[in-house]
Amino acid sequence: MSGLFTALRLSDAGHTVVVYEAAPVVGGLASAWKLGDISWDRHYHVTLASDTALRSLLQELGLDTDMEWVGTKTGAFANGTMYSWSDTIDFIKYPPLNLVSKARLAATILYASRVKNWRKLEQVPVETWLRKWSGNRTFDRFWLPLLKAKLSDNYRNASAAFIWATIQRLNQARRTGLKREEFGYVRGGYARILDRFVEHLTERGVDVRTGTRVERITSSGTPTVTADGADETFDGVIVTVASPIAATLIDGMDPALHQRLSDVSYQGIVCASLLLKRRLGDYYLTYITDDLPFTAVVDMSAFVLPDDLGDHGLVYLPKYIEPSDDLLRASDEEIRASFLEGLRVMYPDLVDSDVLAFEVSRVRYVFPVPTIGYSAVAPSVETGLPGVYTITSAHIINGTLNVNESIESVARGLTRVVSTEGVRQRT
Repeated sequence: MSGLFTALRLSDAGHTVVVYEAAPVVGGLASAWKLGDISWDRHYHVTLASDTALRSLLQELGLDTDMEWVGTKTGAFANGTMYSWSDTIDFIKYPPLNLVSKARLAATILYASRVKNWRKLEQVPVETWLRKWSGNRTFDRFWLPLLKAKLSDNYRNASAAFIWATIQRLNQARRTGLKREEFGYVRGGYARILDRFVEHLTERGVDVRTGTRVERITSSGTPTVTADGADETFDGVIVTVASPIAATLIDGMDPALHQRLSDVSYQGIVCASLLLKRRLGDYYLTYITDDLPFTAVVDMSAFVLPDDLGDHGLVYLPKYIEPSDDLLRASDEEIRASFLEGLRVMYPDLVDSDVLAFEVSRVRYVFPVPTIGYSAVAPSVETGLPGVYTITSAHIINGTLNVNESIESVARGLTRVVSTEGVRQRT
């Protein structure tokens, strides 16, 4: 989505644009795939009412009127039991935490939601900050399992700005004046969004080349892209892949800038998609504090209208991991056996015949870990090579990775490109 949005805005500015995409389809983390007899997103996505950048793009693509807004419920699986976290009453009743722990947790969330200066939080380890505000008991029983679920052992390196950004996004829906938590999606999912996006770009003269892998980018004055063994020159090149990948593609960078790209610590994911005969339950998102093979249960069929899923259940089981984790090399069969065993712990009535399809997505670099003082060491848009720039997920400084943040990051990055040197129209 970052690459496509970059192409759109460059096209708006009058440039002739080529998009290189190594995969057979566009979209990256937002791409869609076939799951049984339906096509839906390869990873789970929702839109908030406050996602103004994404909603503006959808309006530009003529899809804003096809947005469905749905009230959702949230669950928690702790100590072998399913609990509801859907409203204040549920929170007050939540048995795994005593009254004092709940009060401190509520105070922590309230305080974080009102903090404006995230840069101060960026200097404090997230564990230190949460133990201070929530207490050791609440941290150990509530925050620690959730931090490890999202960041694995990298939580030790993360700053308190991570939890601030997470709480800010979770509060966004209610800030728009809604009385209940609502999320939106476009009928047909990201398959439809991406089809229309490519159609829109093509109408504007953008050359979108799927199945074309970039091998190297160089510049001694004129940027050159080597893709599938062929060289092509441009007036400017903008790289939107994850920073560690960008570092391997750009040849001849300033060593210090190259190091900043390479040093960004990323989290990866192994995400299983299950097409089921039926819905699992009522919760769109279930947090997990017990030790299970995956880090959450995302039941899209509790959110997406039944007609869009052929009256089936659609469940995502994500496991966030470090890029070196052995799970990335596990077979689909191994992951299926492990994940289904874990899912039956939560839903004992689930049987093999309920599973119509089971697919596994593996991504080594999903989002950068917001380490201590990250904004000061984050990669620069400039690479030191004439006409070569990077706008990647590593440039999302004070937010969480989602499509809206990615679009906003591109808009900021392009402003920097234009103000630095500009991208001249291709000859």
